Amino acid sequence: MNDKTLLRRGLIGSVIAAICCFTPFLVVIVAGVGLSAIVGWLDYALFPLLFASLGVVAHALWLQAGRPGRCPKNLIIALVIALSVLLFWLEFRYALRISVAAALAVALYAGWLRRAAASNPVTVKTDLT
Repeated sequence: MNDKTLLRRGLIGSVIAAICCFTPFLVVIVAGVGLSAIVGWLDYALFPLLFASLGVVAHALWLQAGRPGRCPKNLIIALVIALSVLLFWLEFRYALRISVAAALAVALYAGWLRRAAASNPVTVKTDLT
């Protein structure tokens, strides 16, 4: 899977998870098919899905930037788990703030990667023969 596909899938997953977390869209669909009993448990799956999707976006941005520095995969996994546990521990009281902070962190990481890639251009060898 290439960088653009991974980035696209991560963004689509983030948008879908955000729509389902912060609007009653999924609640209406689940209630419409007669599964209202699971509505109370949806947040326990949707918020970790949102954080995992943002983690995929961060990893795809790192790949797209030419892999500057160490691989952030372990740090991303640790942050996804930590944010999910924090949200459960706080009983979803600050869910919006934590989710926005996670999205802003990914955006700041993208800016940092762009600046790092611009300051350290990779020379590409071309074969002109």
